[in-house]
Amino acid sequence: MTDQHGEPVRGPDGPGPDGAGFGYRGAQEELVVLARPEALPRARPDGVGSAAGVDVSALATFLDEEQLALEPLFGAGEGPRGAAGADLPDLALFHRVRGGAGRLAELRARIAALPGIDTAYVKPGAVPAAALSEEFGQARRVPGKPAPIPDLTARQGYLGPAPQGVDAHWARQRLGGSGEGVTVVDVGGAWQLGHENLAARPAGLVVGAPVEDVAWRNHGTAVLGVLGGDRGEHGITGIAPEAARAVASLHGVGTAAAIHAAAGHLSPGDIVLVGLHRPGPRFDFAAREDQRGCVALEWWPDDFAAIAHATARGVVVVCAAGNGAESLDDAVYGRRPDAFPSWWHNPFDPANRSCGAVLVGAGAPPPGTHGRDHGPDRSRLAFSNHGARLDAQCWGREVTTTGGSWDRPGDLRGGDEERAWYTDTFSGTSSAAATVAGALACLQGMLKAGGRRPMTSQRAREVLRATGSPQRDAPGRAAAVERIGDRPDLRAAALHVLPSTVGSGRAERYWDELMPYPPELPPRIRLFVAGDWRNLTDPSPEIRQAVYAAFAQGRPDVRVWFSDDEVVGLVVTG
Repeated sequence: MTDQHGEPVRGPDGPGPDGAGFGYRGAQEELVVLARPEALPRARPDGVGSAAGVDVSALATFLDEEQLALEPLFGAGEGPRGAAGADLPDLALFHRVRGGAGRLAELRARIAALPGIDTAYVKPGAVPAAALSEEFGQARRVPGKPAPIPDLTARQGYLGPAPQGVDAHWARQRLGGSGEGVTVVDVGGAWQLGHENLAARPAGLVVGAPVEDVAWRNHGTAVLGVLGGDRGEHGITGIAPEAARAVASLHGVGTAAAIHAAAGHLSPGDIVLVGLHRPGPRFDFAAREDQRGCVALEWWPDDFAAIAHATARGVVVVCAAGNGAESLDDAVYGRRPDAFPSWWHNPFDPANRSCGAVLVGAGAPPPGTHGRDHGPDRSRLAFSNHGARLDAQCWGREVTTTGGSWDRPGDLRGGDEERAWYTDTFSGTSSAAATVAGALACLQGMLKAGGRRPMTSQRAREVLRATGSPQRDAPGRAAAVERIGDRPDLRAAALHVLPSTVGSGRAERYWDELMPYPPELPPRIRLFVAGDWRNLTDPSPEIRQAVYAAFAQGRPDVRVWFSDDEVVGLVVTG
């Protein structure tokens, strides 16, 4: 959402502070060219040639006259149809034009008519799928040097038990449940990688160059905090704090190439997160300050191809559905643009071939979170895209994490030092996608720790659809009509992918945790049964008193049924 010179779009009626538009610097249009299979143009020292020996002199002349460069979008070493199968789009046919800023529409029509070229299309610039806070003008910024940061985990309600949260606290008590052995790559624009709450497990840049813009950095920093902020006594804690982190920037390479490069650094079961969206066909691909009409990246052929190849390799891809307030079931998304290749079919239609990504919508957090009310818990937020294609949702407002607020210092903790900013208002389908990706990292870690194969992207979609806390209605936004999916429930999902038998036995000892540690965990009674400690979480006062009395009498008869280390049934007799 920038002008052609990369400056923020501003206007007196914009939704930002003082009427400023909600835009991002450095959002670049992309001209994508698809070659015919028999041509396969390749850059050479003396100009453009053909890997197949076909005459592409007209193309070479055009590029030379217009001072443009044509390069393979996915790298010169990418062979036809990659390594993932003949049913996937051929990555070798995709190319990117460098140069021609401000003239891409004109150049598209001319290059598409040249011999050896199948088609060409222009993609609007992709931007973070973050929604501007409704309370932006009330940010609680702290001037000067900030005070020492306290423990903020109590404000991270999305970490808590289902249905309000994803039950990350429960997952962390399981082997691998903090994301051990899993790598997550965030595809975005920029990050504050030196943030104090991200220093224990620094992230590396795998491709691209960061955008020099504080709004992009704040967005990327917020994503990393949600995913895997360091566990400690101060600041926030990420959902999967033991997962390895990396980042991939779209700047200079485009979104499809960044996704492809990110997946190329990963192994099956690892995760690529894409918290971006771009203007779609609803408003003729025009960038709007209110983000209306923005949709998920998979609608564009090259992004679809990159995601499909990643998921075919066993990498899980999690994408924001977009903040365009759109029904992705609408017929407008089934109309193939003239410039798209003939093989393209609407990826939002479940009847068509899917790229395999987990598509995430934005739901309301529990009313009263941070003193605000965005509607019924787990109902669709008005800005979130929706439709049958969506797999899951999570909090689209009130997400506490690292970084500042849009292009400003942190609303929760500001000051002069960007590496110490925190926000209470990370939002959008972007914050929701980051939360879902973190939850999946916990599940993958548990699977790996249990010696099981990690989930594929398709399996992750199935698990999220089968086990989450159900979406709820809001006035005028019925869940049955405007689907965003369910909120992940890590405990239910773990039992779904890690089935276990129920055992039983008599408790030999007990330990009543009157003061749980960490303090954000619910209280529990621990019972030693069948050679191991089992946990009864959040017991009622009556059960606690009955267990205490049975052991105090010296003749305890406490019979326990358990699944793994969780108590699923308890009877006190005698």
